[in-house]
Amino acid sequence: MSERNTMLLEKQAKNGTSKYMLERCASVNEYYDIAFKVMLLGDSSVGKTCVLVRFKDGAFLGGNFIATVGIDFRNKVVDVDNLKVKLQIWDTAGQERFRSVTHAYYRDAQALLLLYDITSKMSFDNIRAWLTEIHEYAQKDVVIMLLGNKADVAAERVVKTEDGERLAKEYGVPFMETSAKTGVNVELAFLAIAKELKHRATQQQNEPKFQIHDYIEAQKHKSSCCGHM
Repeated sequence: MSERNTMLLEKQAKNGTSKYMLERCASVNEYYDIAFKVMLLGDSSVGKTCVLVRFKDGAFLGGNFIATVGIDFRNKVVDVDNLKVKLQIWDTAGQERFRSVTHAYYRDAQALLLLYDITSKMSFDNIRAWLTEIHEYAQKDVVIMLLGNKADVAAERVVKTEDGERLAKEYGVPFMETSAKTGVNVELAFLAIAKELKHRATQQQNEPKFQIHDYIEAQKHKSSCCGHM
């Protein structure tokens, strides 16, 4: 960790001005400098758990598995601009009967990944309801990202990419389509969130604001170019 970032984080922690958990500790031999709480939201069966497992373990939960009951979480440490950032990722049940449980966790989350299934029009139509809940229960400055999951199932698509882009633009949030099966854009989604949160926590007054939309587009373009080489 750089001396500059160390001094900045210590200053924020002492003054109590940061909403983030700022610490350096060891957990299962994994050191981190700063930690953030991220939640996965969306209807049941949109692939929240699969996206989490893909990012955490690089694996795909194929076939049948037990749906998430209530709340579950996993940790992963990623490198962001010479900092070790721990993401504590909370996986939530999408069923209506668990909504009251999920609401209790909203206020402590610094970022929310809101998922729908591109093969399910209902899961997409329900995004507005999820956003209403987010605005009611979450922090006002929470980072929100919209993800259209199961992009690998193109033959069964019922929600156009343009529809997701339009909805994201309406609410002013970044958007991308992901696939837990192939891994496309899954890591990018979490890294973009980690970068946004890290910059918010360590940014000095004279530094430019991190542009998450520009970062996502640049990384997608870079990936596309490399894929054709």
